[in-house]
Amino acid sequence: VQLVESGGGLVQPGGSLRLSCAASGFHFSAYVMGWFRQALGKEREFVAAISWGGGNTYYADSVKGRFTISRDNAKNTVILEMNGLKPEDTAVYYCAADSRVAFRPNIATIDEEYDYWGQGTQVTVSS
Repeated sequence: VQLVESGGGLVQPGGSLRLSCAASGFHFSAYVMGWFRQALGKEREFVAAISWGGGNTYYADSVKGRFTISRDNAKNTVILEMNGLKPEDTAVYYCAADSRVAFRPNIATIDEEYDYWGQGTQVTVSS
């Protein structure tokens, strides 16, 4: 199993970034996918997740209305569109897969429920 994030970088406050996660080695379209982030000196926190079919999404309150998660099951890719970025969004962003249960009806929001992780991509919001 491999999850590879891309799209991070340096952006000014109020700007936008699009993170992408390319998945391989498992039946991507059967599993919930999520994004988490970890700021320097802080614990990893949930950002957003999407159901196996893409019909259900869930967001942390801190990003609701600014971030959008989506997936393309034909391309084994999950996307995180980030708008209205704030300095407090600065963190390493991780893509994760919850592959324990195929076609799971609910969305996991804690990191212990995800069993595969990417290496992360740095997002820095600063003027």
